[in-house]
Amino acid sequence: VSTQSTGRFSIRKKVARTLEAGELVTDSLVIEILEANLQSDACKLGFMLDGFPRTLVQAEKLDSYLGEHNEPLNNVVEFKVNDGVLVDRISGRMIHQASGRTYHEVFAPPKEHMKDDVTGEPLMKRPDDNPTVLKRRLDIYHEQTAPLIKFYADKGVLRSVDAMQSPEKV
Repeated sequence: VSTQSTGRFSIRKKVARTLEAGELVTDSLVIEILEANLQSDACKLGFMLDGFPRTLVQAEKLDSYLGEHNEPLNNVVEFKVNDGVLVDRISGRMIHQASGRTYHEVFAPPKEHMKDDVTGEPLMKRPDDNPTVLKRRLDIYHEQTAPLIKFYADKGVLRSVDAMQSPEKV
């Protein structure tokens, strides 16, 4: 389930404005998106949450929702990576918007600068994929999200992955 998968334009617009400002989406907006999506047919057989929960309040609301619907939380995956490496990886990302193909300035550059290899169309960079915004978001992560590691470890569902390795190993 992704904040971008909701079909409700007003919610998507709020999310976009928030991310462009380098902020994280508020708990109430994320919960609204989550509940709408989890009740959809697409989630009847199960679901994976990417980037949620981000706060203890969200984790508690998720636990409450899952308990009310008799849904177990099977695993929480933590990708362990150094902040500097993460900034380098994300700030170099380029996207072909129509297809979703991704490139990277260093790790997977397109054949021609800022052009999609398949169509030749321009690539774009997300406005929030820059070092200044990413460092601000990482500060928020360490303050608000890092405590979830202990929260889920105590529940016995945390799985940590060393994401400093090559993508093939991860």
